Amino acid sequence: MTVTGSGTPIPSATRAGPGVLVRHEASRDSGSATDAGAATALQIDVGRATVPRLAACDLWPTDLDAVFVTHHHSDHLTGLTDLVLTRWVMDRGRGLGPLPVVVPDGPAVALAEHLLDPWADDIEVRARHAGRRDRPGVDLRVFEPPATPSEVWRRGAVTVRAGVVHHEPVQPAVGYRVETPDGVVAVSGDTVVCEEVAALAAGADVLVHEALRFPLIEALPPARRFILDYHADTRLLGAQARDLDVPTLVLTHLIPEPLSAADRQGFVDDIRAAGYRGRVVVADDLTSVTLG
Repeated sequence: MTVTGSGTPIPSATRAGPGVLVRHEASRDSGSATDAGAATALQIDVGRATVPRLAACDLWPTDLDAVFVTHHHSDHLTGLTDLVLTRWVMDRGRGLGPLPVVVPDGPAVALAEHLLDPWADDIEVRARHAGRRDRPGVDLRVFEPPATPSEVWRRGAVTVRAGVVHHEPVQPAVGYRVETPDGVVAVSGDTVVCEEVAALAAGADVLVHEALRFPLIEALPPARRFILDYHADTRLLGAQARDLDVPTLVLTHLIPEPLSAADRQGFVDDIRAAGYRGRVVVADDLTSVTLG
């Protein structure tokens, strides 16, 4: 598991927009290229600069098997157009076809359906110049947001489940649970601390969760405090991680962005104060955790 982007809508010199890459390597016991033995690469959310972050992971857009969308906030999706176009440009006759995009039914569906409309002229001139008959596209896999974690994608030994989370007034919003033979990764998406995320993370090896230090935002002018309505209080998150007994907690979508060692330690201290004793990782871009 690699955090491809640990940032927020606020631009950062070092943090890309939100995203998590989950890879499961091919089974060493498999002697064939069947689904059961194939490597799998899944991207959850595609914030700004996702494509270069994937390159830093030695992974091309052509290597991705599917993209999963948590909700339609722009900071989680502005990199999707870049990903789809770059994947097509790099295809060069390999016949990959449209990129599978798994998305909860709602506003993000319309965005994905019209993703490439502004780029029609660019696509056509590239296709004519290269003598290509194919065009870029997305293979939309739309699902009704489930109240309890439910399967939305499967390939061989890898299963992805989705569950509703609470990011109101943004609806729908979901988190994902990726189950592999080597372990389980749960990704919260944007949400307050809630029982629905606990259901997604039950028995997981790694929980990747957004994190906001409430006291620092509560000290800001009133006009800036609205973000307290729909993000995760680190103090409550620490208590939930304690109760779940999840071995590793990865904090991302960090608010406010930690700019010093003391800032980073503040996130850890909040989690520890609630009694969590597992591994706490304050993510940077390309922070990785290996399972199994």
